[in-house]
Amino acid sequence: MGDRHFIMIALAIQAACGFFFVSDILSSFFGFWAEPIPWQYREFIEIGAAVGLALGIGMGAIALKRSHRHRRRAEEQLRIASAAFMDVLEDQFSDWGLTPAERDVALFAIKGLSTAEIAALRQTSEGTVKAQTNAIYRKAGVNGRAQLLSLFIEDLLADRPPEPETLLIADESGAGLPAPQDVPKVAAPALTGRG
Repeated sequence: MGDRHFIMIALAIQAACGFFFVSDILSSFFGFWAEPIPWQYREFIEIGAAVGLALGIGMGAIALKRSHRHRRRAEEQLRIASAAFMDVLEDQFSDWGLTPAERDVALFAIKGLSTAEIAALRQTSEGTVKAQTNAIYRKAGVNGRAQLLSLFIEDLLADRPPEPETLLIADESGAGLPAPQDVPKVAAPALTGRG
């Protein structure tokens, strides 16, 4: 059962039990029901409502625990992805032969900082940052910041796990051929001749 369904069930149980208790208080105050419920039934209903509330609280606690676990897992995956991205950056910077100063400027540029912000962080002039940025673009073979960032995105996407290998079946000679379900279907050409 998914977390969303689990939470919805817990809320439904708590809402039904809460409705019973609130309607019971309002009925005794405003006198909705002319005939009171026999005490035996009333006690069963109250016990059921109390158990339902406890069950709803327990299910809510379990859903909260699952939510925290999912959040921790997502944070860990983000940390791993961030580390992988930094590895890609360092590899590219080394391939391009960037100086330490150019590496800093490139990293700040990729993070989206403006020339003025980079100059303030590096305690240098904007002209120096512009010269370093132009050197980075030249070494990377790009025209601007957007192309620079796209290089790293392409590298990350290229590092995706490979698709599952296609199944092979042996032909009469024993050589492997793709299984029929793995062979791409090609549309037959339309017949245009007149007969």
